[in-house]
Amino acid sequence: MRGVVIEELVGPDGAALREDVPEPEGAHPRADGERLLVEVHAASVSFPDLLQSRGEYQIATPPPFVSGGEFAGVVLEAPAGSDFRAGERVAGMSIWGAMGEQVLALPRYTLKLPDTMDYAEGSALFLNSTTAWFAIDRAGVREGETVLVHGAAGGVGTAALEMLKAMGARSIAVVSSDEKERVAREVGADEVVRSGGDWLTEVRELTDGLGVEVVLDPVGGDRFTDSLRALDIAGRLVVIGFAGGGIPTVKVNRLLLRNLTVTGIGMDPMERRFPGTVARVTDAVISLAERGSIHPRIGARLPLADGPEALRILERRAAVGNIVVDVRT
Repeated sequence: MRGVVIEELVGPDGAALREDVPEPEGAHPRADGERLLVEVHAASVSFPDLLQSRGEYQIATPPPFVSGGEFAGVVLEAPAGSDFRAGERVAGMSIWGAMGEQVLALPRYTLKLPDTMDYAEGSALFLNSTTAWFAIDRAGVREGETVLVHGAAGGVGTAALEMLKAMGARSIAVVSSDEKERVAREVGADEVVRSGGDWLTEVRELTDGLGVEVVLDPVGGDRFTDSLRALDIAGRLVVIGFAGGGIPTVKVNRLLLRNLTVTGIGMDPMERRFPGTVARVTDAVISLAERGSIHPRIGARLPLADGPEALRILERRAAVGNIVVDVRT
């Protein structure tokens, strides 16, 4: 079969389209022996895929391997006794393997694709939407609260903005360009500030000097301390990732003096300790999708032959919304 293979852990330059990739055997190594085989129609590429191409992601597999962590397609084989049947449209997170004509899926991270979505949207549904919902849930966001969203034009950011709009929260998007501002406003941002300017002062002005109740941060890096400063008394910050490259540290006196809460999110460890976490999150995302409240924003759409370029878009930090690769046309 065809697939975009990471042959060396040197980043996107180590990726290449191959015509003779072996079809997947057995089950996904993280699927507890349950073989769920999917014919891929579209794959979505996100920041963890870029990290994997460099050997820097926390969940790793040795090369050569097929790149791509999310997919949408049609079930070819399903485990006995599962909720899936051959011929069903599904979407999910595979961690790797999605930029191939077939992928081994993980049943707990796979959902039935709502009729409201095509394969391209479906391929970008799982990771970013579940991450955004889980972050909003962990922060306990309530209707009427103001939420600052970093990386607001990216996959997680656009998903979060849509969800915040649907639940009646006010959002302030942090973006770096005119194009990203346009995207953030289109998906529901109430206010927009620029990451290259004095965004902290602007946020304070937009909140009458008080600050926001919640910050959602998939970026990390140098802006983390100012994110804490942007919080109102008793504010909450959710650490989603470190797309900015640096892992910040917290001076806990800031938390003490202003009654702040900083929390991280990670569904896999929560599922292991509290079974049912993933089902609760995916059920909520499916409900939003079926109501038409969320539509994954597709910023770039490429053919399978250009799969390595999808990784390069991420490397250049040029992604706006989700990057989708059409595996079948």
